[in-house]
Amino acid sequence: MPDLAPEPPRGVPPVRFLMEIVAWVAVPWALVPVSIPLAVLSVVVLIGLPTVFQTPDDKPRVMVAVPGYVTVGLLILQLASGITAAWLAWWPLAAVGVSLLAAATVVTELRRWRWLLTEKS
Repeated sequence: MPDLAPEPPRGVPPVRFLMEIVAWVAVPWALVPVSIPLAVLSVVVLIGLPTVFQTPDDKPRVMVAVPGYVTVGLLILQLASGITAAWLAWWPLAAVGVSLLAAATVVTELRRWRWLLTEKS
């Protein structure tokens, strides 16, 4: 019998991916003056956690299944850390751009987040 469950909504992956890349660059950039090992660890956390912990039906292959709120929380962590790091490490104009990109990410991800937060997984 075919699965009649609705397809999970998708955000605009290029917007989310661009924000993730910005966070992967901005956070270690802001942390390098404090500690190089901490900067390296930040990249491992920002890339590794969302790669390992995923919500079933949101990704085709899941390594460790977690509820939707964990996936949303991980993306919020990336957004918040990327914005904060940009304001700490970069010129204000660049930080404004990062903040606008984060806002666009939130807007384009809202349907997906609602689905993740209501999905019984």
